[in-house]
Amino acid sequence: MRPLKSVRVVTLAVVLVAALLLSACSGGGAAPSGSSGGGSGSSAAGDKTFRIAVGIDPDTLDPAGMTTTTVANMVDYIVETLVKIDKDGNIQPALAESWQVAADGRSITFKLRQGVKFHDGTPFNAEAVKFNIERILNPDVRMPLRASYAVIQGVEVKDEYTVTLRLKEPAPYLLGALTYTAAGMISPNSVNEHGNSMTAYQHPVGTGPYVLKEYTKGSQLVLEKFQDYWGEKPYYDQVVFQIVPEAATRESLLLAGQVDMIILPPTSDIPALQKNSKVKVLLAPSDRTIFVAINTQHPALKDKRVRQALNYAVNKEEIIKNVLFGAADVMDAPMAKPLVGYCQTGPYPYDPEKAKQLLQEAGATNLELKFVTPTGRYLQDYQAAQAIANFLQQVGVKTTLSTMDWPTYTATVQVPPEQATVQLHILGWAPTFLDAQQQMLQFTKDNHPPKGLASSYYTNPRVEELVAQANREVDQAKRQQLYCEAAKIIWEDAPWIFLWVQRFPIVHSAEVTNISYLPNEKFDAIYARPVQ
Repeated sequence: MRPLKSVRVVTLAVVLVAALLLSACSGGGAAPSGSSGGGSGSSAAGDKTFRIAVGIDPDTLDPAGMTTTTVANMVDYIVETLVKIDKDGNIQPALAESWQVAADGRSITFKLRQGVKFHDGTPFNAEAVKFNIERILNPDVRMPLRASYAVIQGVEVKDEYTVTLRLKEPAPYLLGALTYTAAGMISPNSVNEHGNSMTAYQHPVGTGPYVLKEYTKGSQLVLEKFQDYWGEKPYYDQVVFQIVPEAATRESLLLAGQVDMIILPPTSDIPALQKNSKVKVLLAPSDRTIFVAINTQHPALKDKRVRQALNYAVNKEEIIKNVLFGAADVMDAPMAKPLVGYCQTGPYPYDPEKAKQLLQEAGATNLELKFVTPTGRYLQDYQAAQAIANFLQQVGVKTTLSTMDWPTYTATVQVPPEQATVQLHILGWAPTFLDAQQQMLQFTKDNHPPKGLASSYYTNPRVEELVAQANREVDQAKRQQLYCEAAKIIWEDAPWIFLWVQRFPIVHSAEVTNISYLPNEKFDAIYARPVQ
């Protein structure tokens, strides 16, 4: 486990942020430009570098291995998918110009863009698509989200620019799944270059507007513009993702002009940032549910009354008000409202006496649980975890809380149940497309680690049956009903402490424009450029 930064460093960052906010709000002069900041292009003649500060280090750069949207956002600069989603969640052409779903729903045929090249100069064509689809279906390739693609039975090359996916059964969610980074196209040749292999792939070679130049673990990811890009050329010659776990430090870098954009600033500072004319704040909607995953296979947590008690013990509203400063909404179902398949099933109101009663009925007094959280991945994640631990303490549940960087955290929680070392962990789940199919991956046995990311190890035969039916149901009303019935059972079984649906704060320099968001908790900044 990597230790946290010292308290002194964080405190100094907070002091710097406070000073900069005070200066900005009092009408002081413009924040100084950093020596390598790219928003205004003022650091050096001809310098066109755009710097983004993010909270976590990539756990992998293999598109197939994506586990979180922040890392996927980085990889999106390098690789592209057959189809993509827009700001409203609609599916749009990308590397495929058009597509046709068969009347029986058991195949999809794509017409591909011509004249597209990978970064290594090899052509993008139907054979490349076949290679990529077969790779993400290859059980030897680590693919945490494979379940959304497992319905693909085979890939048929019709001609150089036409390819058909044959399906085992109708899958109304599949086009949405193909918009996500995990289905990004890499050069078939690249699995034998840059130290890559088919199963150990860490230097992606795609068709995107930027090429991977350099990655320094724990520090930065540097990308350079791809001169032969097929589409609209981005403005900036270079994009640098800086790894900055502490939210206050990310904010101080932005206010000092050393980066051009950040995500997830300290939520307590959002009102002041909104008043600061030097920056722009986007409070983007999100489909990310934040929860405490409960190890349902741990002997002390197998009884659902204990898990329900943990839900009643936590005052979600108070944490949202005092820790998240209103930047979230209490969960009232096992999924966010924008998803197809949502129906209200809750909430669990704050009721510590009910929690104590359920714990006593289940014979679960004097519980002691290990609790872990990442730092810098979600809004106020460590601070929220501290508040949750305090509420649990008040009903007699003792926790040992620890935090760690993202790669260490994922390695800790994405293990088979027999290897689990913790009983509780904060996690966020943002479906990559607005459909319950992917949210429900969290509640099916086939997606328990290491095959998937369902780290509560929850399963219920009736839920499994309902989800399987819904996934292949083409009648939308029937799909909705099936998912809703499953959601009600999940809510009762309480495999999570259901917390909140967080917003997605993006803050950028007022000197740059063309920055937006996507509804699956991604920022959209590839075509950022200076304000004219």
